[in-house]
Amino acid sequence: MKVALVHYWLLGSRGGEKVLEAICRIFPDADIFTLFYDPESVPALIRSKNVKASFLNPFKRFYRSLLPMMPMALEAFDLRPYDLIISSESGPAKGVLTSSTSKHLCYCHTPMRYLWELYPAYRNEFHQNPLARALMSPIASYLRTWDYSTAARVDTFVANSRNVRHRIWKTYRRKSRVVYPPVPVESFHHSASSDHFLMVSEMVAYKRLNYAVQTFARNGRKLKIVGDGPEYARLRKLAASNIEFCGRVPDHELKELYARSTAFLMPGEEDFGMTMVESLASGKPVIALSRGGAMDIVGNGCGVLYPDPLESSLEDALRAFDRVESLIDPVQLRIRASAFSESVFERDFRAALNRCRSRCTPARPGAARAESANPETSTRTRLFGYHPPILGQPE
Repeated sequence: MKVALVHYWLLGSRGGEKVLEAICRIFPDADIFTLFYDPESVPALIRSKNVKASFLNPFKRFYRSLLPMMPMALEAFDLRPYDLIISSESGPAKGVLTSSTSKHLCYCHTPMRYLWELYPAYRNEFHQNPLARALMSPIASYLRTWDYSTAARVDTFVANSRNVRHRIWKTYRRKSRVVYPPVPVESFHHSASSDHFLMVSEMVAYKRLNYAVQTFARNGRKLKIVGDGPEYARLRKLAASNIEFCGRVPDHELKELYARSTAFLMPGEEDFGMTMVESLASGKPVIALSRGGAMDIVGNGCGVLYPDPLESSLEDALRAFDRVESLIDPVQLRIRASAFSESVFERDFRAALNRCRSRCTPARPGAARAESANPETSTRTRLFGYHPPILGQPE
């Protein structure tokens, strides 16, 4: 069986790329198709594969501005030789064209947030330029129509959390099953806490890091922030001397920061939030906004959830954490993290694949003759134009 993996773009190593790595281990001979590819920015396992980038790749430096051309680039991929296509989706990856005999499973990290869930925020808050806002409206309208239509090209949707399962239904009216992303929980370790809290995040506006930085700048607690991005300069201006920006750090340094933190902070709504699992795997609790993936991860005894993305709400959560900190058991946190291990992902992902294959298997020869021989079925067909559902028809 020939397998193609379609990933939106390969320009870094974050949660989506970690999922792609895990799928590559399940299908070691699979080819990878992507819109943009920077070999120096991705893990060695992905670099070792046959990666085919789109015709837009020479312009990868401007990838954020090339969204209107991405549908054309995806549809230019020739996937006819492949029996199974697995798209890894939080951009427009599921929009590839496949043959009628192939199966297409979409592992959805989220429907494109800048077109759907967060479109009002992107248009009215994140884009301050009036011209950019004016251009965004017709482009987004066209892309929403295209994105919705491409959901019909997918045989089976898999969501990375209950939160995303709800978004898939809300956006595409398609059912999906949840398979949590893989986290190498065994590779993390626990150490005695220092006095710093930790955030690990891409510095982009929708992550809502700003109010967390302002809260810690005011209360004087130590905070270390790992990551980089377009919001860096703005966040730096909001910070005080008790807040340390670590930039991007190697894996071994990041694991040590987790191990020695007091608690992990998640101030925004995540599709899933692998960093929260990494903190639990290090025996460290999580203080998170009670939305998105945090609702799947942060169970009883794993930390503190708070209701609103506001400084006052976060401050209340920090005070609540002070009261329960001594009751938190690192062993129980690590047990909780094991529910999101790589082995659990592989088991559940294979089950989703088997379901996709069985649901997409053509009806056996002679089924139509057997159907017409059934008087009840024939009567319904003649009188009401009724046709029983075809085996393997997507929901």
